[in-house]
Amino acid sequence: MAALDASSTEIRYFLLSMLTTLLATPEYIRASLAHVPGDTTKAVAKKLDRQTIIHDESKAFTFILTEQAVHWAVLPPRAMMLQVDRLVSLSRLPNIRIGVIPLGTYIPGCPLNTFTVYDSSLATVETETGIIVLRDPRDIQKYREIFSMYENHAQFDEQAREKLEEWADTFRRDI
Repeated sequence: MAALDASSTEIRYFLLSMLTTLLATPEYIRASLAHVPGDTTKAVAKKLDRQTIIHDESKAFTFILTEQAVHWAVLPPRAMMLQVDRLVSLSRLPNIRIGVIPLGTYIPGCPLNTFTVYDSSLATVETETGIIVLRDPRDIQKYREIFSMYENHAQFDEQAREKLEEWADTFRRDI
């Protein structure tokens, strides 16, 4: 994944149920790997190293997060509050757009999977058992179209930050 990030200039993430490690705090990354047997220290370190790519202003990132992805509490309330606060901070970087789709937003169709589109050259789709890599231009174009549809329904900039702060407050109340 790091090689794809490095070779792409425009990366789009649709995050249905959890956050990508590019946006995650170290605690969130550790919790997301809790199901992996053995010592995950090296995996966490690699994922944290990978995060440096989001500060490369020659790359444009768009992340669309469903409310479910933000609210999926893989950590206790205080750590989740810090995770959501991190999203607000990252949304202020000039090369990052974070959009949110609140529950109850009417969207035709049904989102089935988290996916990522790298430029116009490749798309990945995450399933329960692994990642599907799509290279056929028709598949990539289809995922670009799906992403655009979600993008048209998402809230960005101040609207997104207000919604994220509201969601962080739900975790603050539980501390």
